[in-house]
Amino acid sequence: MTAIDRVKIGCCGFPRGMKHYFSQFKLVEVQQTFYKLPRIGSVVKWRQAAPSDFEFTIKAWQIITHPPSSPTYRKAGIQITQDKRENYGYFKPSHEVMEAWHKTKEIAQALRARIIVFQCPASFVDSAENVENIRNFLQSLTREGLLLAWEPRGHWGDQIIASLCQELGLIHCVDPLERVPLYGTINYFRLHGGPGYRHSYSNQELERLKAMVSNKESYVLFNNITMYDDALRLTYLLSK
Repeated sequence: MTAIDRVKIGCCGFPRGMKHYFSQFKLVEVQQTFYKLPRIGSVVKWRQAAPSDFEFTIKAWQIITHPPSSPTYRKAGIQITQDKRENYGYFKPSHEVMEAWHKTKEIAQALRARIIVFQCPASFVDSAENVENIRNFLQSLTREGLLLAWEPRGHWGDQIIASLCQELGLIHCVDPLERVPLYGTINYFRLHGGPGYRHSYSNQELERLKAMVSNKESYVLFNNITMYDDALRLTYLLSK
């Protein structure tokens, strides 16, 4: 198996129209599911429009991971009454969080997605309460073959990340040019632009990335302003 066969490359969201995007890539990470879940009918149409060998991954709904104080709730137009605010985000043991998981999984199944990504806010740190919540939440799930990737963005020690990922069967999702993944049967990389969203990756950076993914099954998702071009450039490098 060659490097290009082991590596799936795409973008976080569609930077071009779907039809054109499908002609260039075989992978996309759906962003809409993080903000506000689309209708099942809509995602069924996406799946039908895509080639049979095209793969969707999705971000878990923010209700699972983010508190109502997050600006992403306002962006999505989600309003939570004051008496319910403590029931949302941070993998809390609440009906609202579990219902958000069931709806997220329903979308994943409609898209025939293999991977769901839990992207956490910087405010979700390695406190005893947060560790207990994420452990209890993930242990309670019926995954039905789904792989789960976790992108912690707050302060978490390497030892607790590796331990939780191993215990809970998670892929440690990272930007590999910023930090080393600590656990996972496959790589799931999200490249946010390093110094900033407007950063365009240099040839040297893409060569480094190529070396990281060449010997292991890897998903590589670009999430910077030049994501489309950078993803195409990496595809070309891996084909050489």
